[in-house]
Formats: sequence, C-alpha cells, structure tokens
Amino acid sequence: MSDDHHHHHPCCGISTNLADYFLTRRQFLNRVGMGLGGLSLAALLDPLNLVAAPNDIVTSAGNPLAPRAPQFAGKAKAVIHIFAQGAPSHVDTWDYKPMLTKMNNKTIGGDGVAMGSPFKFSPYGKSGLEVSELFAKTAAHADDLAVIKSMYTDIPAHEVATVFMNTGSLRIAKPSLGAWTVYGLGSENQNLPGFISLRTGGLPPGGATNYGSAFLPGVYQGTSVNTQAQNVQQMIQNIRNNYVSKAEQRRQLDFIHSLNSIHEENLQKDAALESRLQASEIAFRMQAEATDVFDINKEPADVRAAYGNSQAGKQLLIARRLVERGVRFVQVWHTGWDHHQDLEDRITAKAGEIDQPLAALLTDLKQRGLLDSTLVIWGGEFGRKPTKDKNGGENPGRDHNAKAFSVVMAGGGVKGGVVHGATDEFGAAAVKDKVHVHDLHATILQCMGFDHTKLTYRFNGRDFRLTDVAGNVVKPILA
Repeated sequence: MSDDHHHHHPCCGISTNLADYFLTRRQFLNRVGMGLGGLSLAALLDPLNLVAAPNDIVTSAGNPLAPRAPQFAGKAKAVIHIFAQGAPSHVDTWDYKPMLTKMNNKTIGGDGVAMGSPFKFSPYGKSGLEVSELFAKTAAHADDLAVIKSMYTDIPAHEVATVFMNTGSLRIAKPSLGAWTVYGLGSENQNLPGFISLRTGGLPPGGATNYGSAFLPGVYQGTSVNTQAQNVQQMIQNIRNNYVSKAEQRRQLDFIHSLNSIHEENLQKDAALESRLQASEIAFRMQAEATDVFDINKEPADVRAAYGNSQAGKQLLIARRLVERGVRFVQVWHTGWDHHQDLEDRITAKAGEIDQPLAALLTDLKQRGLLDSTLVIWGGEFGRKPTKDKNGGENPGRDHNAKAFSVVMAGGGVKGGVVHGATDEFGAAAVKDKVHVHDLHATILQCMGFDHTKLTYRFNGRDFRLTDVAGNVVKPILA
C-alpha cells in the first residue's frame, strides 16, 4: 500500500484530532520503532490486503443499491424465483411420456420397473402445451409459459444440487443468483432490501449460502423472511424501535458513519464493517415500508381469495407486493417435493399448494401490467426417475435423477407457449437441446440485460462470475 493511505502524526505532544484515537495495529508498529521491516510484515499479514478492491459498479453514486442500467436493454426488471425444493417429478408435471404409461410395470432399459404417471396430461392454450392435471390452473396460462424440458445438473443430492441451482457452485461458497442480480442492477426501492428470500419455517438444505453474497459486498445478500409467522411483527423482528425516536436513530447512524470514514482514511474499506453499516441503514429505512409491504391484509378480500389460503398463496402475494414496490429479486421457497414413496397422494397435495397461487400470480401480474417486466421461474434442483423407487413399497414413488428435469418460466424476456428441448421416450435423460444449470443462469441474466461472461467481480486476483467458465444462453425461448 502506498504512503498516501497513512496519516503520519507527530509522536509527541497531545493531539485533539479524533482520528488519533483510532490507532491501527500497523500505525502502532510503525510508531514504536519497528520501522519498515515490521511494517512490511504487518502489510503481508494484513487480511485486508487480500480483499478485492471494490469494483466500479458497486460505488456508482456512492450507494451500492442505487438502480443501475444493465449492459443492454433487458426485458426483466425483477425476478420471482419459486424454488420447488426436493426435486419435483418432471414426468408427472410438465414432461408428458405416453410411452412410459404404455410400459407401466414392465422393466425398461435394465433400469427397473416402469411407473407410468398416474396423472392425466392435456393440451392447453393456442400453443397446445401439454401439462399434467396437477397444474391445471397454471396451465390456463399455457400461452405465457416457456417450459425447458431438457434440464440436467451435476449431482443428485439435495443439499449440493439446491446450492448449485442458487449459486452455480458445487463446492466453494459463491454469490447467489439474487446477489448477482442486485449487484448488476441495484434496486428500485431504497427502503427495502434489493433481494428478499421468503421461506416457511427453518433454513433450506444448504442453509443461508442459497441466498448469500459470498465475496460480493454483504449489501447484496438476500434478506431471509419466515412468512410462516402469524403477523408482520414476528415476520420481520426488531425492525421497530420503540425506545429511540427516528431523529435520534438517524443521529446515531450518522455518527457511526463518521467514525467509519475515519477508519477508512487509516485503512482500506473493511468489507465486514461496510456490510454491518449498510444492514443498519436498510433496517432504519425499512421501519415504515416493511411493515406495510408484508401485511397482506391490506389486499382486497377477492385478491387474497384468488391466491388461496395456503402458505404458498401468502408467499406469492407478498412476492407480488414486493416486486410492485421495486424489490429486484424475490425468492420463494416451496419445499417438500422429495417423493420416494406414496407419490400419487403426496405430489397431488404438494402441487395443490402451489397451482392456484401460481396461476393467481400470473393473472395478477398481467392485470397490473407487470408480467412483461417480471421474470417468474418455477423449478427444483433435479428430477426423478421414470421407474418405481425400489424402497417405495406398496405405494411407490420415484428416486433422484440428475439427468432430466423441467423448469418453467414466464414473463419478462421469455416467449410464451414454447417448449425447449426433450428427454428420451421415458423421461430418463435429457437428449435434445440439453440445458445445464449454468445455461439456465446465463439465460436468466440475459433476460435482465446482462452478458453472463461480462458480469464479473474481482476477488483474490481473479474475475469471478455466476456461470464460472461455462454457460450458453438458451436463445430459442427468449422473446
């Protein structure tokens, strides 16, 4: 580091400069006579020297959440990602396999006993999109849906695949799709976090890494909200301060900011400190707006009825309220799709929780003129096998399958009434126009106006991106 990062103070005499009270370890070593040898060692050992210099994009207008123009005009201004965690069976929902039904109870490909789908598929809309009766209400929007039937992933283990779908990384912690989105675009509403993750109950498999920012500045990580709580106060706790007035809170925050700027003059930006301050700042600004946006009782009764009285209905209605108010990325966790046995009853119940709310969301966004600018995504972390799970007993289910699954998209940036790719005759593996998780991520970023190879962040001497060193945009589904 060059000398101009340091302020040299006289070693004797009493100084009244506030900055003098903030001696850093390096300055202390310098002053007690260890000289340059000690200083260079301290510099070598200082972890702050390893932190990436903040990229230009982050410091625009001095506000890391200020709205920013994408690299080119993107159709999607916001994203609602509904994560069907647990890995839904594609052959019972979006990937119609009449051959599998024909071969029911016969051995197929030496892989086990075929399990034809117990659900009826029908063509919907002008496009004739084939959808299972499990999603009959959502299927009414067939002409707005793009169904990728040829998805595949790397490892069919829930935790690894879930984190992979969210971050594009199998091993080391990398920033999530939502974090990259807000890093690239900022957010429209400065009184709410740019990225909000809605869950019911505990943490998802893989924990907070799923909506984390890893080495991106902490301001871009998802704010996790448990929507299962009975009221808004429980949902977003400790947001209201009943003891200190707004004016006094503002004064305290400003004072902390001034202390931080003194710290910054003496050192570099400290990523952890910066995140903490930005979190406090957002929490301060959230006080009025957050309690309002999460309160679905402010919606008319007919709107609440349209979304239905389930947890998923509540989540999707909150998601619409969030994007309407300028939140950039909303993740909705809909867990429980891991059906190794009793598939028929369990997937019926699970799809029943989301089908009506998802249909209502699409209708609602369309009526408000928001569908064209909001990208809605539904899908899980991998698919299921076309055969009966050997451990399923009398009422079987399906085992994990990394080689094939379906993802459904609608709205901002994608064509409606289209199918991309295909699996083999039984749905065991993607065989035509295969789409890897990195390809899906590249396509989502494209919808928002980013070339995935150019949305990068320098960390540890290397430019990182969401798609690592892979990813091809799925152009046929783009509007």
